[in-house]
Amino acid sequence: MTRPDKINEYFNSRGFTVVCALMLAIAAGVSVTLSPPPVPDAGSGILYSAQWSAIKQPTLSAAVNVVCIIGIGLLMLALNKVFNFVRSFTFIFASVFFLLEMSTPLTCSIFNTGTTLCLILMGGILLLFSSYQDKHSQHSIFLLTAVLTTCSMFQYAFLLLIPAFCFGFMYMRAMTIKGFLAMLLGLLTPLWIVMGLGIAHLTDFKPFGINAIWESLDLGQVRMLVVTAASATLLTIVLTAMNMLTIMNYRLQLRVYNAFFVLMSLLAIIAMAIDYKDMTAFLPILFLCLSVQVAHSYTLSTFSHRYLFIIALIALAIASCVAQLLPV
Repeated sequence: MTRPDKINEYFNSRGFTVVCALMLAIAAGVSVTLSPPPVPDAGSGILYSAQWSAIKQPTLSAAVNVVCIIGIGLLMLALNKVFNFVRSFTFIFASVFFLLEMSTPLTCSIFNTGTTLCLILMGGILLLFSSYQDKHSQHSIFLLTAVLTTCSMFQYAFLLLIPAFCFGFMYMRAMTIKGFLAMLLGLLTPLWIVMGLGIAHLTDFKPFGINAIWESLDLGQVRMLVVTAASATLLTIVLTAMNMLTIMNYRLQLRVYNAFFVLMSLLAIIAMAIDYKDMTAFLPILFLCLSVQVAHSYTLSTFSHRYLFIIALIALAIASCVAQLLPV
């Protein structure tokens, strides 16, 4: 085995994933120590205000967030082991996801809506992929839509996942008339319960507010955040276009699985462009989808020095993290 092959194999290994997890934890710790991020405005949902910012202690918030991010990475590995949507066995999903999260202190050093959104997304993907061509998936459809409606009552960002999963079940060929009825019941039941029990009233409904991205470009930290989001968007589009040429030759089931990640990428990009206030909520979803595309590219490539891309990603992630921690 040549030296480049050994380096490529290392970046594809469990050991590198552990190193990336440690880098993520260190970045979160340094962020909290040098420049404790302000407790973000968790926003509001259909009826209530979100409480993701309930952890007021910065160190505890960072620790909980890092543990959740690592958990998301492990779920990605387990998901691929079960459904094999990336045909080669690899740990690079989690490694790249940890590096991308590390690049943005606002997403890695405080427990936030974005982390919660990603956890719900991973659980939903497990139900979605398990329903492939299963005409009796009404229970999964009802459960998932009911959970998303409940979460949306506290944070509008969860509404993004509702059309994604509704379309996903149709694309998985699992949506029937009964499934459609289960979806409607799942969407309405949580609201029906809180309204019927008098927990909430029509006067409690909160309007959806949009903050345009161009309204806050005068802030230095925001500029860097926008640069990071724009770079991730561009890289996702480029890698997706390149990978699709190969993925289109996969069997139908794997094409359907990967199409869902493409859909989530598109929805996350649109959501960030429309609702700037919740950019950090949607950015982790884009990071997750980008890590899937990187895994495809890395395992499909025959270029012997493809490890240089990972080295460049490490350097850029560190530079982005440092730039956002520097005083404006």
